[in-house]
Amino acid sequence: MGGELNANPTVENHLGALMVVSVMDASKKNLDRQAVVQLYDPARQKSLWQATAGDSQTAFVDLTLGKYAVEVSAVGYLTARQEVTVFDYRRTTFVYVNLQRDPMAVDLAPSAPLPAKASRETKGAVWALSSNKLKDAQKHLDSAYKLAPSSGYVNFLQGYLAFQQRNVEQAQTYLEKATTADPRNVQSLNLLGRVYLLQHKDAEAQAVLQRAVASDPQNWNAHHLLADAYLRQHDYPNALAQADLALESGRPGSGAAQITRGAALADMGRNQEATEALQSYLLKEPNSPTAPQVRDLIAQIQAHVADAPVASLSSAKTDLSLASSQPTLSLKSWAPPDVDEVKPPVVAGVSCPYQQIIDKSGERVKQLVDNVAQFSAIEDLLHEQLDEAGNATTQETRKFDYVASISEPKPGFLAVDEFRTQRSDVANLPDKIMTNGFPAVALVFHPDMRENFDIRCEGLGQLKGQAVWLMHFQQREDRPNRLQSYKVREYTYPVALKGRAWISADSFQIVRMETELVHPMPEIQFLSQHQITEYAPVAFAKKKVELWLPKSAEVYLELRGHFYYRRHSFDHFMLFSVESTDKLKEAKGVKGPGSFSPQKKRKHWWA
Repeated sequence: MGGELNANPTVENHLGALMVVSVMDASKKNLDRQAVVQLYDPARQKSLWQATAGDSQTAFVDLTLGKYAVEVSAVGYLTARQEVTVFDYRRTTFVYVNLQRDPMAVDLAPSAPLPAKASRETKGAVWALSSNKLKDAQKHLDSAYKLAPSSGYVNFLQGYLAFQQRNVEQAQTYLEKATTADPRNVQSLNLLGRVYLLQHKDAEAQAVLQRAVASDPQNWNAHHLLADAYLRQHDYPNALAQADLALESGRPGSGAAQITRGAALADMGRNQEATEALQSYLLKEPNSPTAPQVRDLIAQIQAHVADAPVASLSSAKTDLSLASSQPTLSLKSWAPPDVDEVKPPVVAGVSCPYQQIIDKSGERVKQLVDNVAQFSAIEDLLHEQLDEAGNATTQETRKFDYVASISEPKPGFLAVDEFRTQRSDVANLPDKIMTNGFPAVALVFHPDMRENFDIRCEGLGQLKGQAVWLMHFQQREDRPNRLQSYKVREYTYPVALKGRAWISADSFQIVRMETELVHPMPEIQFLSQHQITEYAPVAFAKKKVELWLPKSAEVYLELRGHFYYRRHSFDHFMLFSVESTDKLKEAKGVKGPGSFSPQKKRKHWWA
């Protein structure tokens, strides 16, 4: 099936038929957020996707007569579909679509933030939990709970603490409140499913873990626990299917699903396959605390007649499978969670027009490289050193005149130069750390760069009321790693990145990117980096051009045994659109936002 992605077209001077789609909520008011409309032409097997504008409408032009399928999706609402027939070239076909709230969706309206004191208490609790100081964690959480008893996050932490204290009934109470407040939080759903399994509430476990899998199909632990729930109820085909999905992830710990798989095969009388599955687990986890019990289970299977079911193993094997894995929890308090641990909500059942998103976003990034020789801005820097609970222990600010140039001196070779004012060398920066490269992060999607990354579309999401496609990317091991490097004295270390991009559904501009390390780099004491870059349109009146440039960047670092937070803000942009080589020479005499010192950091990217 072919497809095209268009921005909202003008409806003037169209040649074919015109269709206007209006999207409303159940009360027939304009939808309070952007929606994406897919128009499918069955005769031509072709789809068009468009996002609604501020009036909650979009128009499809130059249509032929015939039947079409209209599908409308928005985060937090159930997808609606209806058949539409275009009868007349001269008359506009109006289509009105009412969306119903998704009862399982998280309320995307801005929720009330935790009170400042409650936020401090939860940070202290997370630090105490990660250090296994359960009494300290209890004190912090009791204070936070008094201030925010309905918070899904606070209830999750209370549930996790109760779980660690082996009080599963209390854990269940808190986790049920957490999953009610935040119905798609996979971390809470997984832990509640595990608690149900420990209490032998297998049907309840199955229901909550099915929600976890629906919320994040990439979460191996949800598949693993759901496999256990199916196994306990003797639903062997589904147990095997879920165990296989967990194993396909290849994530650390996912091998525990081999135990569930082996147990299901043994119950089905497929003893040879069961033995192979359990031996595969032992091969990868020979020192696991459950390894002796797994060997006993293999011996028990082998003692039976070939192809005869092994009786009376249900409770033992399932408990063994649970014991072989631990709750997958994000308890890092000083920085945002890993991009693979927390996935933004997406519309269920909406397929991504992957190639069109890649092509269109690539065009936007290429236009930026082609049109910008150099831009300048005022840069404000906030630098904080953090404790393990995320509280600032030191704080410094700086202001710089900042200049960046983006060029492609030859095909396949992308260069970004960055300049700052005097005293911007590493020795004069806070904690002697230089962070830069913010204009370059979007080059992941440049046509000459994207082959170096595995890129997949996660679905249709939303950012500040705007419909966006969520695109996950990760540096490929078999391709050059040239997006970022870390320099220590005269040595340079390539940094492999993964992350997520938010790409607008109407303009296909990159509006937000989060990146982090694929692997820690202990050889240089560089263990963690999480960067959030926000992009916004900047209008240059004299040049009559609008460009999407980085407006802010937040960086969280775990480096040399310390935790750091930095926020870079950019404003007062100026654009230079002449050849970069000449302009770099001329700019040395420019004052104000365009001025810079010889202190220079140069980065190159090869396709």
